[in-house]
Amino acid sequence: MNASDAAPPAGQGDDLPAVAPQLRALRRRNGLTLEAAARAAGLSPAHLSRLETGGRQPSLPMLLALARIYSTTVSELLGETVADRDAIVRAADMEPTRAGGWTYFQAGSPGRGMQALRVRVPYGTQGDIVRVHPGEEWLYVLKGRLRLRLGDSAHLLAPGDSAHFDSLTPHRLAAEDHDGVELLFVHTLLQSPTAALCLGPLTGELP
Repeated sequence: MNASDAAPPAGQGDDLPAVAPQLRALRRRNGLTLEAAARAAGLSPAHLSRLETGGRQPSLPMLLALARIYSTTVSELLGETVADRDAIVRAADMEPTRAGGWTYFQAGSPGRGMQALRVRVPYGTQGDIVRVHPGEEWLYVLKGRLRLRLGDSAHLLAPGDSAHFDSLTPHRLAAEDHDGVELLFVHTLLQSPTAALCLGPLTGELP
C-alpha cells in the first residue's frame, strides 16, 4: 500500500469540508481521468475517489501534490478565490486548518506565485514522509526545535534558525521535542500538470 494511502487518524481533516467538490472540479478542468490524476499524485484511484466524495480528507502533503498536478494553489483547493485576495492578512482572520496531524494558518494572500503558511507540527506526526517536488522552500523556526533532513544530511534547528533549499532535494521535517514545533513556511508554486509530490517512508530514523 502506498504510504499516502494510509487513513489519517480520526478527527484529522475535519476542517476541510470544501475540498471534495473542488478536487473533482479541478481534475475535470484539467482534463485528467481519475486514474491519471491518482497515478501522478502517488495515490490509488480508489483513494482519490474517496477524497473527491468526502469519504477521506487529504493531508497537507496531498493538498500540495494535487495543487501542483491541477496547476493551482492549496488556497483554491480549499475553496478560496482570487476575489478573496488582499495584501494584508490579519492575525484574527487566520483560521486554522488541520491536515495530517499538522495545523497551518494561511499567512499570505491566495492566488500568488508562492504560498506563506504558519505551521504547527506536533511531535511524532509525518516524521517518516519524504517530500520531493519542484520549487524552493524557506522555513523559519518560531518555537520548539525542528529535525530537518535534506538528502543525506540531518540538521537540528532551534528558534531563530532558518533553512532555504531546493524542493527537489528529498526532505522531511519532524518535531524534536514533545511540545512540537512552530514554523513560518514559504514555498513556490511551480504550476505544472506533470509536477508531483513524492511521498513515502525513509528507511531508518532521523539522526
